[in-house]
Amino acid sequence: MTRPVDLTPRSAELAGRSATGAPRVSRIRPARRGRPLWLMLPAITLLVLVVGIPFVLAVWMSLTRLDQYSVRHWLTAPWAGLDNYRDALLSAGLPHSLWLSLAFAVLTTVIATPLGLLAALSVNSRFSGRGLVRSLYLVPYVIPTFVAGTAWRILLQPSGQLNHLLQALGLPGGAHWLIGPVSFWTLVGVDVWASWPFIYLMTLAGLQTISTETYEAADLDGTTWWQKTVHIVLPQIRGQLSLGLLLSTLQHFNNFTLPYLLFGSPAPDPVNVLPINIYQTSFQVFRFGLGAAMSIGALILTAIPALAYLRAVRLNAQPQEV
Repeated sequence: MTRPVDLTPRSAELAGRSATGAPRVSRIRPARRGRPLWLMLPAITLLVLVVGIPFVLAVWMSLTRLDQYSVRHWLTAPWAGLDNYRDALLSAGLPHSLWLSLAFAVLTTVIATPLGLLAALSVNSRFSGRGLVRSLYLVPYVIPTFVAGTAWRILLQPSGQLNHLLQALGLPGGAHWLIGPVSFWTLVGVDVWASWPFIYLMTLAGLQTISTETYEAADLDGTTWWQKTVHIVLPQIRGQLSLGLLLSTLQHFNNFTLPYLLFGSPAPDPVNVLPINIYQTSFQVFRFGLGAAMSIGALILTAIPALAYLRAVRLNAQPQEV
């Protein structure tokens, strides 16, 4: 004789069924106790030493009148309060440098993005020599910035090879690429040459996640290359491409090495971007407190789009129960 099944709430829970007899979906709750948080102690200690303490010191310096006269006794430097922040906005050329950095970052990213996207699409399909072409695309990116900046500065001299090439092609040569209003576009062009492979790498990484069955289904539907790119490829790699655009823009905004190598310091006014301005204020004028205040402002500006991106993709959302 078959024993009847007891479907009381308690027995149903033990049997893996609901009170009505339907299979119960188990709820997996993350374990919140016994986590070995002490394993993160080395990483937390490193972050405190490398990021936390320098940040606190920078904030403190921005509130003092630290200069070449008081740097010897920097712990007792005169208190300035918010005067350095006011001077940065009114007399240190911060608005002009900020505008140049924003324009430089946005223009470089806008120009480099289609180049990297097209390069990634060109080597996504299999063909003979694809590995070699992929490697050649990375050459501008793997060259050290110091080497690239120095080489471009030599090429862009009035008597450099670029002007000789223009004259050989019958075009106007002898232009001063490193001074005057054209210097801003020189900086944009050189940085685009050096940075577009990063967008290429991010795009190529996203393309590898698209299965071949997706392309085959699109081919069976008779889609063109443009329709496949716009309606299939771009939506599939939106996450990788968005992250690449964000990181690329922030890198251009904080780029100090390339402008410094191309134009030196003090830089011409059209290329006096924010990192160059901070360097001049801190280590040529020796107003360390004012330079720290400008650095804190730059940090806040770069943190805003990063936080907006994290909120958009909800990386900080709590995992939901299943």
